[in-house]
Amino acid sequence: MKLLKTVNLILVILLGLSSGISKFMQIPQEMQFFQDEMGYSANTIVLFGVAQLAAGILLVFGKTRTTGAIILATTFCISALIVFMAGKIGFGFFSILPVVMAGIVIRETTRAVSVTDTARAAEL
Repeated sequence: MKLLKTVNLILVILLGLSSGISKFMQIPQEMQFFQDEMGYSANTIVLFGVAQLAAGILLVFGKTRTTGAIILATTFCISALIVFMAGKIGFGFFSILPVVMAGIVIRETTRAVSVTDTARAAEL
């Protein structure tokens, strides 16, 4: 089970970094979708990418993992909503998967913190 959690974490980190980099570097397909379908400006898309990139980096470190996962889950959720609003229902359902994966990271990191806090309280 620990292996699956580690694989999930690595995949979420890579998804966050790749999503953020593609928006930050203004990859044409990424820009076209957000500009044509939703009318977002290039600056808005780049800022969204910076948030995803920062979240991916925060996920790497144990102390900031929960924060990074929450930010990334939020940005992935927004992206999934945009895909649904664009009428791409099939891809929209597929876009929910990274939200679920980030949610698993949130659950596992908060569970680890609560177990640690409980152990510390028992020591006192």
